[in-house]
Amino acid sequence: MDGLKMFTKLPQKIPDPFNLLGDQPKLAFRSQPGGIAKLASTRNIPEKDSYWEQYVVLFDSASDVFTLITHNDVRRALYEAPENVATLIRVITSRLFNLVSDHTFPAPAPSSVSSLASSLMRSTGAGTERNTTKEVLNCIRVLQRVLPAVFEIESELSRFEQEVLWKRPPVREQDRAASGAAGSAVDEATAQAQFVIEDEDETDEEEDGQGSPRARVPKSPPREQQGQKAKEAEKPQETMPSIAERLFSCLIDLMFCCGFTLPTKIQVDHYKINYVIWEKGVGSTTDPGPSQQYETNKTEVLRLLLVLLSRQIYVPPSALFTSPSSYTLHFVQKLPRRDVLTVLCSLMNTAVNATHPGSANVMGTVAGRLPYNHLLMKGEDPRASLVSMCFQVLCVLLDFQSGSARDVVGEGQTSGPTAKTNAFRYFIAKLHRPSDFAFILNGVVSIFESEMASLHGLLPGSRKSVPYMCEAVIFLWKMLELNKKFRAYLLDSDKGMDVMAYLLCYGLEIKDKPEQHGMCRVLSYMIQSLSAERAFGLKLGSPLRAQIPQKWVTPGTAGDFMVHAIYSMVATTSGSLNSLYPALIIALSNSAPYFKNLSVTSSARLLQLFNAFSNPSFLLSDEGHPRLLFFILEAFNGVLLHGLADNPNLVYAILHAHKQFEDLGTFTLARGLREIRRIQELKEERALQTQGRGSTDKGKRRARDEEEGLSHSDEKARLLQREMGSLDLARSTETLPDSRSRSGDEEQPSTRPLMSPTATETQVGNSATPAVSEKARGKMRAAGRSLSGDMTGSLERLAASGVGRNGFVPTQEWVASWQQGLPLDTIMLVISELLPKVQNLQSSLSAATATSAITDMLRSANLDQVLPKPPPLSPRRFMWSEASIVWLTSLIWGEIYVRGMTPLGIWNNTAVRLFYVKHAQTQPRQITETVTNVVGGLLGRTDSTQSLGRRQ
Repeated sequence: MDGLKMFTKLPQKIPDPFNLLGDQPKLAFRSQPGGIAKLASTRNIPEKDSYWEQYVVLFDSASDVFTLITHNDVRRALYEAPENVATLIRVITSRLFNLVSDHTFPAPAPSSVSSLASSLMRSTGAGTERNTTKEVLNCIRVLQRVLPAVFEIESELSRFEQEVLWKRPPVREQDRAASGAAGSAVDEATAQAQFVIEDEDETDEEEDGQGSPRARVPKSPPREQQGQKAKEAEKPQETMPSIAERLFSCLIDLMFCCGFTLPTKIQVDHYKINYVIWEKGVGSTTDPGPSQQYETNKTEVLRLLLVLLSRQIYVPPSALFTSPSSYTLHFVQKLPRRDVLTVLCSLMNTAVNATHPGSANVMGTVAGRLPYNHLLMKGEDPRASLVSMCFQVLCVLLDFQSGSARDVVGEGQTSGPTAKTNAFRYFIAKLHRPSDFAFILNGVVSIFESEMASLHGLLPGSRKSVPYMCEAVIFLWKMLELNKKFRAYLLDSDKGMDVMAYLLCYGLEIKDKPEQHGMCRVLSYMIQSLSAERAFGLKLGSPLRAQIPQKWVTPGTAGDFMVHAIYSMVATTSGSLNSLYPALIIALSNSAPYFKNLSVTSSARLLQLFNAFSNPSFLLSDEGHPRLLFFILEAFNGVLLHGLADNPNLVYAILHAHKQFEDLGTFTLARGLREIRRIQELKEERALQTQGRGSTDKGKRRARDEEEGLSHSDEKARLLQREMGSLDLARSTETLPDSRSRSGDEEQPSTRPLMSPTATETQVGNSATPAVSEKARGKMRAAGRSLSGDMTGSLERLAASGVGRNGFVPTQEWVASWQQGLPLDTIMLVISELLPKVQNLQSSLSAATATSAITDMLRSANLDQVLPKPPPLSPRRFMWSEASIVWLTSLIWGEIYVRGMTPLGIWNNTAVRLFYVKHAQTQPRQITETVTNVVGGLLGRTDSTQSLGRRQ
């Protein structure tokens, strides 16, 4: 008992007189009245009050700021004491501007022993040592936390923002004198430009040539004054730059500050601001030196820049063009040309150098590349965070087209950027050196290769997926869109088909993730854009050399891989990517004239797509579905008119499916509805039959055994049956109802095609159908039109009730509007000419030799005298619209939003209006999941517990 009494006499709180833990002031800031609570509870805190000092010196990391200051704290202060938030912004920005120009900034990086000693001295009060670098970082972090809460205020540009951030104060005499003195210092320190990007529209003698880096005094007003010359000439009253303008200038200074973001060895005299491109690459042939110790600082500066540019996400999509972000407009239109080029090349080189061995840090050394290292080494990789931030800022700047930043329509109705609309888009379009193109292409391809290796390496799950893969894809799209010379360079290079393969493989990997469907749409538009180029088509006949996951490897050429990949995107998504199908099928149509020697399986895949799109239940369910049928028929026409002799396998498959093409030529609403009703009746009958069986699996096994027991007289049909499983060219009519009943079932596994064939497929060898002439075909179309009135009341009720989706009701007039325009003539001419020859060969030869004989005959076929003259190629290109621009902007910011959720949560719980944020329930991580990740890496990565509901 005495021992217990001894323990009760111990103090309830263990004293920490030296504050070795360093948490007491931070806890007090969160819990005491003099901390964050005072921001909303006390009105009109003066700027000179010592209260503001803790916002600059208290925090030690970004996580401290984001943990101790929440958006609710700032939001509460905005409603209860808005003047305090305004004062906070003014105090922090003023402190930041003064620190950057202070001679003690940046503070030298202390060693570990000296830093520990100094921390002990500060905690005991024995002495104080100012750390200006820490103060600058804290100013940046506080602004990162406060500004999103300010941006979410309802209004185009809230009065608070206008008054605090964009109001220009009048020029004072002392400000004018200081600016003049600093300006003369800048003129004396000006050197030649570091690089040049040729500009046919504008010339700048100051930036011609190539020489040493330019040095500059770190004070921001001179450059801001220089950037405002035009406005000062217009306005008689002189004003100082606003806080927002000075903040942008200050951030650019910090991006190129020796000892903070650049190595100190390149500093010239006492001028610490040097406009030197961060890494070797575009615009720079020299490497400024190792900068791993400054990567975190670069990331902090870019994060604040991204926060400023994020004003866009608080505007609804309908107002994106009419209410552009003033922050982004200023950055893409008001910066001096030198600043634009230096920032652009620094961001681009750092991002593209992501996998360069010279840019690797500890995480990228030999130890860091060991298998499963990402499961053992926790924490963020500073290099990966920096590369991600560079990609994100690049994508935002290159995508921005709101308000006056919209591209200008030039000659030929083509739009393009100018130096006055968006300087970053403009100078990306002006890149022209092959060495620059090679650097960019090699860097992007390296990122794609790393992603492919992480998905299916020798040891599954041994490598972490590339965290900035989405941003890299969008950056490549912007390069292809803006720079025609880069697009030509890519397609002429030996990596053109590799890029196509990587994009399609990435789409196949993410197609089953609903949160990634926006990226699938990006990939489909990129493939459509590439397929519209002649150089792309000419490379489709070459073998594919890219190292892609084994499960997606396709024997044959790059064209075979493209067909198989697009088929998988369409057939295995069960209609969830319905909005992507047009772009993918158009890509096939654009590429069809260049297809050479398509394999048997590729030909079967194309016919399966045709079967899916010609199914009545699919055709009549939506107003836009017939266009998919139109595009796939265009693809067939492209092959038949430009490469009939080069693709005997596809011609053979078309001849086998001749009945389906003939039926399509006489298709009517009545026939389609009758087919749908018959399928429904067969489904009901089959359901009744299967009730008496043991299980559905047994029924399926019995049906499969019956199919396998059928006699196959044609060797090629047997090959297709084994390899494809769907295009059974010799199936008898008795098995057709079973196939059709499956086609109408919406509960089929996702690995089956979107729809199954609908028309009867008869064996060509036993078919007695004569060749269809032009006159006969015209009669069939007329007969089909005469059947349009053959509709009973039950069929009309069926059409009105269950066929269409989302309230769509098909009519005969609607069917006739697209059916009569289907491009069937070329296909029917080929069938009428070649089908009798194929039938004769099959009847005169044995099954063993008929296939090779037919292939040889089709390979030597010449129908130039029968088929119409091929028209000039006019590929369908992807055309930008306001809706597509808004969609891509919301997609980019959605990805940035999700990436910013961890670890800091930059925009969490703010009123985002550009896109919809859907919060998912958090599920605890199970031990089995961890074991699965370590052993096989079979589970997909779940970076966050939130996902975005994006427009598809």
